[in-house]
Amino acid sequence: MGEIVEFPSNGSTAQGYLAMPQSGAGPGVVVIQEWWGLVDHIKDVADRLAGEGFVALVPDLYHGTTASNSEPDEAGKLLMSLNMEQAGKDMSGAVDYVVAHSTGDGVGVIGFCMGGALALLLGTFRPDAVKAVIPFYGIVGGPMPEPDWSKMTAAVQGHYAENDGMAGPEAVEKLKKELGDRGVTVEMFLYPGTEHAFFNDTRPEVHDPEASALAWQRAVEFLRSTHS
Repeated sequence: MGEIVEFPSNGSTAQGYLAMPQSGAGPGVVVIQEWWGLVDHIKDVADRLAGEGFVALVPDLYHGTTASNSEPDEAGKLLMSLNMEQAGKDMSGAVDYVVAHSTGDGVGVIGFCMGGALALLLGTFRPDAVKAVIPFYGIVGGPMPEPDWSKMTAAVQGHYAENDGMAGPEAVEKLKKELGDRGVTVEMFLYPGTEHAFFNDTRPEVHDPEASALAWQRAVEFLRSTHS
C-alpha cells in the first residue's frame, strides 16, 4: 500500500499517491489518472508497479475530487474544468519528485484515457527527464493544447482498443505516423475485440482480462528496457 505525499509544483504544492517497492528503491514512473480522478483503480496501478520494483507516483490532478464509475457526466465535467496549466505544473512537479526519489535514467510515464493523452503531452513538456511514455487509449484532443511533437525524445509504446470511438485504429495510426515522422521510437498495440478502458478491472462491462495481462507485460518490459 502506498501513501499520500506532497511535492513542490512550480511555486505551490501538489499531492499524489506514492507507491514504493519493497526494496525501498527502483526506477521511477509517473502514473496519470483517468478522468475519474485519483480513485482506487489508479492507486492499484501504482501499487502493481511498486510490486514490479518501480517507484510510482500518481499526481492528484483534481486536488481531492473524484467521480465514481457510475458518474460519467460528473467525470466529464471534471475533465472539462481541468486547468491545463496547473495540471502541467503538477505533472512536472511529479516528474521532479520521482527523479529525486528513484534510480535509473530519468522516468517513465504511463497514463490511461485522459491520462494517456496527458502522458503524451508530458513527454513533450519534459524531454529532459521523460524517457518512456505509455498511453493507454489516449489521444490528444479536446481541451488539451496541441503538442509540439518535435520535442518528444522519449520512446512511446501505446495500448489501444479495437472498438473505441475516441481513440480507434484510425486515430492510433495517425498518431503513430505523426510521432514516427519526427523520429520518435514508437510502437502501437491494438487489442482485437476490446473496448475503451479495457484495462480498468473496476469496470466489468469493458474490462478484458487477457488483453490487460498482455498489455501489462508489454508495458513493464518496456519501462525496464528504456530507463531502469
